[in-house]
Amino acid sequence: MTVVTETSTLERWMADGRVVVLTGAGCSTASGIPDYRGPNGAFTRGHSPMTYQQFLRDPEGRKRYWARGHVGWERFSQAQPNTAHRALAELEQSGSVDGIITQNVDGLHEAAGSVNVIDLHGRLDRVVCLSCSQLESRVSVHERLTAANPWLTVASDSINPDGDTDIPDEVLADFAMVSCLSCGGNLKPDVVYFGENVPADRVADAYAMVDRARALVVAGSTLTVYSGRRFAIHANKNDIPIAIINSGPTKADDIASIRIDADVCEVLSSLANRG
Repeated sequence: MTVVTETSTLERWMADGRVVVLTGAGCSTASGIPDYRGPNGAFTRGHSPMTYQQFLRDPEGRKRYWARGHVGWERFSQAQPNTAHRALAELEQSGSVDGIITQNVDGLHEAAGSVNVIDLHGRLDRVVCLSCSQLESRVSVHERLTAANPWLTVASDSINPDGDTDIPDEVLADFAMVSCLSCGGNLKPDVVYFGENVPADRVADAYAMVDRARALVVAGSTLTVYSGRRFAIHANKNDIPIAIINSGPTKADDIASIRIDADVCEVLSSLANRG
């Protein structure tokens, strides 16, 4: 397959419309939310995200997550959309982009004004009960955790991609958990953890969005995780052309018609400004 690196073909795709965009962590790093696999990502700092199995089976691990997540939420919740998010919202409003499938859990696409968004891995601003599936806002849970732990004043200058942060071990011993308001069950952020499956209906909706597309644009993702890469594979099998905008290589470079190794904010902003 011939791969082009200039943007003129991608600009033509945008002009023709019916483009679906698959976004990854690279779209949110400029908003202060780190990625896992980038040059300065969480994995390079030795951070290992909690798995779904650990969260379910390890009460101490669950407590550790909620303590770290409670402290990290203050900073995570202050993140604002960057130029990549705003550009995609403008491209949707102009009719170039039909919809967005995002692997991110920060809600920044919606905050920027995008409407047709599939949050593939859920949203960190929602919390779900593991027993009765009742949803509660993260703001509400955060307020209850603050009331239960008024002594907790740990400050953090950095967060991890999943919204938690590193805190001293001695803080964990006295940290008080809160439970579901409806049934008293254990709470979990309404996001898909490592080792957890994306809900089947959400995957089906994303496949359907790709099937309606004239082209698929991958923005800010290495596509290392199959959860997102499958949509590029699906597009390729159905002769839907693919463009990839990412700093550094990805796992789908071999099936891309357009490969732009550049800053995703700069490229998307350029596309929106030409619209």
